[in-house]
Amino acid sequence: MNSEDEVFEAVGALADPVRRGLYRHVAATPGAVGRDAAAAAAGISRSLAAFHLDKLVESGLLAVTYQRLSGRSGPGAGRPAKLYLRAPGERAVSLPPRSYDAVGRLLANVVDGAGLDRELQSAARAAGAAEGAELGGDVDPVAALRSRGYEPYGDGATVRLNNCPFHSLADEFPALVCGMNLAFIEGLLPGCAGGGDWTAAMDPPPEGCCVALSKTNEA
Repeated sequence: MNSEDEVFEAVGALADPVRRGLYRHVAATPGAVGRDAAAAAAGISRSLAAFHLDKLVESGLLAVTYQRLSGRSGPGAGRPAKLYLRAPGERAVSLPPRSYDAVGRLLANVVDGAGLDRELQSAARAAGAAEGAELGGDVDPVAALRSRGYEPYGDGATVRLNNCPFHSLADEFPALVCGMNLAFIEGLLPGCAGGGDWTAAMDPPPEGCCVALSKTNEA
């Protein structure tokens, strides 16, 4: 768990608009991002991108890994490139302090212990349908999920979700929370533009949300 000062320092690092844009690009990209790609996405020089990326690492928002991008190994393969990816963990600021995560964990524990999975899924599906109705058929599923923090991205014909908005609870109560998440998205889709052409299903990747979308009539 991060101290309050560490959280404020991390959030303060995003006050710079260039740094904020770089963080968003790296966080929304599956896998690690190199300096050249980050610089191109932000429209800045490689050296400036490297400076800001390293500041985000110092703030604990990004992590670093090293890979040989050529795919070769051994002598003559060159030095591994420095790549960036979103750091693990969560950082939240609430003024004054609030403990919604503690309440969520308590409620999840009660629902899980009482075996109320179906009731939770029914409520989640209804909540998704209510949010979908507010969209009025004007927003497609990808945009709708992006606005809710899922960070959707294309993986061939499949749309995967790079972020689980309920990550900490899903780690502790995977069956309960993932089932709720799927039901919510199923309820949301019919209200989206073209949402009837998509199907949501459990297809957990190594990282990210357990739900994936695919076209219903995909050949």
